[in-house]
Amino acid sequence: MSMDPHIKAMLDEQAAAAPAEAPPLSAIPPEMVRMGYRMQRQAQNQASAPQDVEAKDLKVAGAAGPIAARLYTPPGAETPGALLVYFHGGGFVIGDLETHDGHCRRLASFSGARVLAVDYRLAPEHPFPAGHDDALAATRWAFDHAAELGVDRNRIGVGGDSAGGNLAASVCIDLRDDHTRPLKFQLLLYPAVWPHTWTQSREDRDGPVLTKAAMAWFETALAAAGHPCELRMAPARQDDLSGLPPAFVATAGHDPLEHEGRDYAAALSAAGVPAHHANYPALVHDFYIMGDVSPAVIDAAREAAEAIRAAL
Repeated sequence: MSMDPHIKAMLDEQAAAAPAEAPPLSAIPPEMVRMGYRMQRQAQNQASAPQDVEAKDLKVAGAAGPIAARLYTPPGAETPGALLVYFHGGGFVIGDLETHDGHCRRLASFSGARVLAVDYRLAPEHPFPAGHDDALAATRWAFDHAAELGVDRNRIGVGGDSAGGNLAASVCIDLRDDHTRPLKFQLLLYPAVWPHTWTQSREDRDGPVLTKAAMAWFETALAAAGHPCELRMAPARQDDLSGLPPAFVATAGHDPLEHEGRDYAAALSAAGVPAHHANYPALVHDFYIMGDVSPAVIDAAREAAEAIRAAL
């Protein structure tokens, strides 16, 4: 299917403005890449974000000490009510609370649930499994502090996009046998789930947005290959997916990760886990944080939010 015309126009404009010979990502300090990504996504995702959602910065437990988080409370939220613990995307290397602020505001506003965005530690300064450990610790913290957050601990789910979708899926597996912290839902938006072999979409597609060079840089920075706990970052390689919380899995038609998200949803369903797969053929990787670019993004955010509302 052809690409959404609004997003195509944005990508064409970016391509025209790009230098003829840009340095490889590996030659740029990670903090500079993060700054550029933050500026780009804020410029594409702030104007359309609901401003009546209360946003409160706080600290939550990470695996090695407190980490930053932001609690989004929509108008009229139930107390105690539902909570989605959310992990941003960015290849485990870039992304933060600011890049995904507009997106989290939409999820909270459209679903009526609180959203707790977690600023987990990033590679390469904090290689695998630091981010995964932080995601797990923060989710446990949310359960243990539900009352002070205004949350019903029996109505908590996790979610994330891209690398954040990986973290959310991993947390669900980590907590599967923890009956004191019963996750009710997982929202996986174009998740990277590391299948046994590269899917056709990973093989065939080099961008837009997510390129082969970027994926290689992310994987090198994460340094998970060969780690004794490597399977924690590869939900698609798990032998048993049964007993996991219901899932909403979103994929994009112009995304190298399309097929692994599709296949993971199918694997969850085959294991007896209720899993809804929503594919957006005209959209690209990272589209949920391009709300100012295309009306299609807002429509997709509403569908994801409705899944949160129905599950929690």
